[in-house]
Amino acid sequence: MSTDLLLLPQPQRLTLTGGTLPLGDDRLIALVRRTRSRCGARPRCCRRRWPRTPAAPGKSWRGSAAPGAQIGARLAISPGATAHPEGYELTVSDAGINVVGSTAAGVHYGVLTLTQIIAQRDGALPHLRCTDWPDFPNRGVMLDVSRNKVPSMATLYALIERLAGWKINQIQLYTEHTFAFRRHPKAWADESPITGEEILALDAFCREHFIELVPNQNTFGHLHHWLDLPEYTHLAESPEGADTPWGFYRPGPFSISPAVPESMDLVRDMLDELLPHFSSGQVNIGGDETYDIGQGRSKALVEERGKAQVYLDFMLKIHREVRARGKTMQLWGDIIMEHPELAPKLPRDVIALEWGYDAAHPFDEHGAQFAASGVPFYLCPGTSTWNTIGGRTENAVLNLQRAAVNGRKHGAIGYLITDWGDNGHWQPLAVSYLGLAYGAGLAWAVDANGEMDIPAVLDRYAFQDRVGVMGQLAYDLGNVYLKGKPRIHNSTILFWILQLRPDELLARREDYGVDDLRGDLDAMEAEIDRVMADLDRVDMACAHADLIKAEYAWAGAMLRHACRRGRWLESQDPAEAAALADDLDELLATFDMLWHARNREAAFRRSRALMAAMYADYGRVRE
Repeated sequence: MSTDLLLLPQPQRLTLTGGTLPLGDDRLIALVRRTRSRCGARPRCCRRRWPRTPAAPGKSWRGSAAPGAQIGARLAISPGATAHPEGYELTVSDAGINVVGSTAAGVHYGVLTLTQIIAQRDGALPHLRCTDWPDFPNRGVMLDVSRNKVPSMATLYALIERLAGWKINQIQLYTEHTFAFRRHPKAWADESPITGEEILALDAFCREHFIELVPNQNTFGHLHHWLDLPEYTHLAESPEGADTPWGFYRPGPFSISPAVPESMDLVRDMLDELLPHFSSGQVNIGGDETYDIGQGRSKALVEERGKAQVYLDFMLKIHREVRARGKTMQLWGDIIMEHPELAPKLPRDVIALEWGYDAAHPFDEHGAQFAASGVPFYLCPGTSTWNTIGGRTENAVLNLQRAAVNGRKHGAIGYLITDWGDNGHWQPLAVSYLGLAYGAGLAWAVDANGEMDIPAVLDRYAFQDRVGVMGQLAYDLGNVYLKGKPRIHNSTILFWILQLRPDELLARREDYGVDDLRGDLDAMEAEIDRVMADLDRVDMACAHADLIKAEYAWAGAMLRHACRRGRWLESQDPAEAAALADDLDELLATFDMLWHARNREAAFRRSRALMAAMYADYGRVRE
């Protein structure tokens, strides 16, 4: 493998064979097709002009239907040419450039690799042979669009185009109540939902980029936004609240009840309205964390049949509805892992999504269990950004890597990178680029990308930083949490210092294992200062460079505020409280600007209110 070509993802096999091929002006690209592509059209890579190169800054290579003397590159779709349908062969020699794939997608991925190489060579390409294919046929990213942030269409288009360039081929938008159901307008009132027309346009955009937009609608748990409304409360399992497996009582409804016949009417309505907007043959119906089942309206049913069987029976009803609509059902796999006796009872056309976000999550053990059950499955790690502000780099890297290694080991058919937005969705989008980029590399080729130079890859493919600073800054800011002793599940101590009220946080210090809070805070603040000192040096050429710089400046400032706030919690110094309140004024003003640069309006007020609650702690009253 060549070490001087920095690619994302790095191919399975790439060998430099010696020599170079000059890139001249006004060459032609021959489009060779031995069959019509699956999509009934030329690959997207063949319908656009060739990327501009240093050798021809004002010129573009154009597609040609027939070869000739000016041919510089040949793109060929030839069934059976590669073992994997999305694989390709790329060669560069004195005879020119050749990309061969069994499908349009394969040729598309070959051209993506080629354009990355062109961008790193000044006027001439190295002679090479590249044989490449994906380790996982389904390489997905799931974005949380229900926990406060609903991205603008411009944000979604830009992110999808970026991910497509990294060979991601599946996108899911995690939805609870943020799709504009026509028959259920109160469920999304004042939520700035994504409309059916917008989904149709997004679906078409994804297809143009060889991405499958998979509908994702929770249909069992995580429906509190619906069930809080009087029109739907009668469907709730436990309207007043229920005990959770995490050691606390959660007030309010959460899951619809499998004991209420009308619950399935709501599920049918959801599927009937949502699915026609997607061309995908799959749908993720959720089904995770249904902790309240058996604590309310289904209590007698659970006592009679058992909680696991009641859960399974309801999922089988949903499965019948999904299959009747010609779709394959995906569901989160946590309840199946809690009750492994369920797995053999699942239909063979269900896809289980085994998720876990800790570095030590047992992907090996759980992957083996799913493999033994015969149920097709994905492994689903995360970006480790939620509940953090600046990310958790070390945890993200290990979580993503171990999911990929064990997914390939046990025959997972997919790898889904999740990006959640718990507790206000405070982390800026750019903070997620690290996990998305590293995960995209692993999803394509585990071995070739496991030791990725993540900062360098971010500099080239996310930030386009000419001075090579921003990638390392993002990487290091995500490791600030390591300077403190507490390792809190799916979060950091600095995040909870910002979120919790003073008496609550101090009461939980023992739970968090904080012996010397001040010492930890001093070490973390010193690291924040060290990392952020380089921000003024960055020179990014990517789209929204100024916005990304502002996002990271704000993230660093928020983490510094958490350090100062943590020290104040013990001192209760009035002068420091006043200074913190002034600092919060600036942080909230910037948060407002950053939010509206990428996201829709509605849930901003809820997210901001969580942050503004700190004013009361500092003895001030704010709106």
